[in-house]
Amino acid sequence: MNNVLITGGTGLIGHELSSLLIKNGYSVSILSRSNKRNKDQIKYFQWDINTGKIDLQAFNNVNYIIHLAGANIGGHRWTEARKEELINSRIKSTKLLFDTVKNNKIELKSFISTSAIGYYGGISSKQILTENDDNGKDFIGQLCNNWEDESLKFESIGIKTAILRNGIVLSNKGGALMKMMKPVKYGINAAIGSGRQYMPWIHIKDLCKMYIFAIENKLDGIFNAVSPEHISNYNFSKQLSKSANKPFFMPNIPAFIMKILFGEMSIILLEGSKISSQKIINTGFKFEFTSLEECLVDLID
Repeated sequence: MNNVLITGGTGLIGHELSSLLIKNGYSVSILSRSNKRNKDQIKYFQWDINTGKIDLQAFNNVNYIIHLAGANIGGHRWTEARKEELINSRIKSTKLLFDTVKNNKIELKSFISTSAIGYYGGISSKQILTENDDNGKDFIGQLCNNWEDESLKFESIGIKTAILRNGIVLSNKGGALMKMMKPVKYGINAAIGSGRQYMPWIHIKDLCKMYIFAIENKLDGIFNAVSPEHISNYNFSKQLSKSANKPFFMPNIPAFIMKILFGEMSIILLEGSKISSQKIINTGFKFEFTSLEECLVDLID
């Protein structure tokens, strides 16, 4: 049996991924900040990225590490303290994993890390961006670039490394979709800013399948984890209302209001480009959900 160690395993993606791994015959362990008891066939081990402490027993017989840990990029305004938290939760956590694996000569079959389409920066480009395009020079672009650089260090010690740049992960168990659906249920919904910015998304089922696909197909390199569909914020919002059988008639929310409410973080709401998923498709991965409409049919009751 292959053993997978997951960081950030108690979050939205980690919970879904753990269940799918177990269903597919994998043994799952989770590194958590809190001291949790083992349950649901999952073993829990503790780590603290601020102090550099990590339970080495977590690495016993581990074949793969899936690194999901990272503070929610859209959880709070980007104050200087929040930025530091976003950086540390990604960079320091990855460095701690790398140092632990290297210093203890842990033999992994592969290291699979999360990144985000924020790598390309808060821009609305006319071109379809691919994995070969440069990172953005703003905060989010630099953050993702530095995060990926830290993950790629695993290659220097002979460990196959794959990085998935996640789009907006859609789930009916939490996350962005459930936040967006709250006002929609009352018939309140509108595009943001110009509404022309793109919203690269992925169904959580497809994302979790992609992590397992990366393991089973020995993926190496960086891949955009987004649906093949390119949809604007306006059409995304309109489809949300349609899926909930609610009207869509309100004027766009002006950009200046979003900037007042969210400050610098508003860039992830007001800007967005088309992102290509062709590279992962070329490896043989097949998306189950290729349009927002069919995705929402599956997720919304």
